[in-house]
Amino acid sequence: MRFPEPISVQTLAARYQARIIGDSTLMATGINEIHKVQPGDIAFSDVRKYFEKTLKSAATIILLNEETECPPGKVILVVANPFQVYDDIVRSFRPFQPIIAQFAPDNDIHSSVIIEPGVVIAHDVKIGANTHICSNAVIGPHTVIGEHVTVGPGALIGPDAFYFKKMPDGEMIKWRSGGRVILEDHVDIGAGCTISKGVSGDTIIGRGSKLDCQVHIGHGVVVGKNCLFAAQVGIGGKTVIGDQVVLYGQVGVAQAIEIGSGAVVLAKSGVSKSLEGGKTYFGIPADEVREKYRELASLRLLPDLIKKKGTD
Repeated sequence: MRFPEPISVQTLAARYQARIIGDSTLMATGINEIHKVQPGDIAFSDVRKYFEKTLKSAATIILLNEETECPPGKVILVVANPFQVYDDIVRSFRPFQPIIAQFAPDNDIHSSVIIEPGVVIAHDVKIGANTHICSNAVIGPHTVIGEHVTVGPGALIGPDAFYFKKMPDGEMIKWRSGGRVILEDHVDIGAGCTISKGVSGDTIIGRGSKLDCQVHIGHGVVVGKNCLFAAQVGIGGKTVIGDQVVLYGQVGVAQAIEIGSGAVVLAKSGVSKSLEGGKTYFGIPADEVREKYRELASLRLLPDLIKKKGTD
């Protein structure tokens, strides 16, 4: 999430009674989870074993709950509860605003957009020319939809991320979702699809990609250009998918992995690890289709081998 204007480290330290270690002249320009941070971003860690990973990331301002050495060009803000501070910063820029009208007044919707009956559009939404929003779709806040996009009936674009912080006592605390959903030009979203906004980054569906009905895209997923996802595909949060990837029906993709451009995953497969592009995959867990078929053929021979061994 980018801030409308940079925030000084001194301002943040005063607001949260933080001890400053490092360059106190730095400015925060955004806030993000560790996997998406950029220079100028705020990130946090409240577990010592992850301090080094956070400090070596691209983030410039680091929220920690213990003092440690600060790398050059960065600053550490030591606070009692880094998660709480992080979440409070997000909430200050993304306060809860319930939908109280069918169309929020602060939207930017091109005059050529077709909006069918029953559509609900939340605040701070931008929709480009010649886009078609079908009946009963819900467009959540801070969504950006390009030109020549079709959003199918009953689709949900931009619900909150399914993301919780597990506390020491086992309680699950919901993170405030500060990200967006971006549908680039010439994207087609089928009926009943759900595309969650990022926790603090963006969920992106690349130009020309097509989603069949009842596809779920998790928080912060980045989908490349001209991809094709068949019905009931589900993609876990923070996964990155290249261009021209095909996922056939009921493929499940784990969170925080990568699928290379040109990959094809056959129906009912389960993708649990990153996949190279330009290959075809099948199975649970998904593997190259030739290897998986050889494996299945070998398994079919196993009963006869066991029976033969028993008669020897």
